[in-house]
Amino acid sequence: MSKILMLCGDFGEDYEVMVPFQALQAVGHTVHAIAPDKKSGDHVMTAIHDFEGQQTYSEKPGHRFTLNASFGDIDPTKYDALVVLGGRAPEYLRMNTRVVEIARHFLTNNKPVASICHGAQLLAATGLIKGRKLSAYPACQIEVELAGAEYVGIAIDAAVTDGNLVMAPAWPAHPAWIGQFLAVLGTRISL
Repeated sequence: MSKILMLCGDFGEDYEVMVPFQALQAVGHTVHAIAPDKKSGDHVMTAIHDFEGQQTYSEKPGHRFTLNASFGDIDPTKYDALVVLGGRAPEYLRMNTRVVEIARHFLTNNKPVASICHGAQLLAATGLIKGRKLSAYPACQIEVELAGAEYVGIAIDAAVTDGNLVMAPAWPAHPAWIGQFLAVLGTRISL
């Protein structure tokens, strides 16, 4: 099974942190969740974003998510795949040079990358998505396009795969997004 790195930060979308972290482990993958300047055992605060009919999502306090790896110890060459979570965390993550270097490693080496919601902001910051097809939360469309990628507008519960990239607009897409990521990883599940 794959060894997967998950980039986290404060105010990442609660479901987009918890669900893939648990689901990927449930099928046998090793998942290391990290955040800048944090160590294993530290936590990040999540936020719950919902779609309640306003022009954008609402935000409520989420949970304390405990990280299981130390940011300073990470060597991306030791990982097979990357998960970039959504919520507001990517606004912060894309400003961290080391986080951007980590994301660049996975894109440059054509390793599987799953990104959801605002995670496209971090991928855009790498400068390596030109010519790719990406989906994201609709508010990120302009950043995707300014980075030279094609924004794919899909249903909120759908996902899109372009080679090694698996993208989705928000947490309602978890079944499609995680399913497509497992296919890219080559995961076989038997019951």
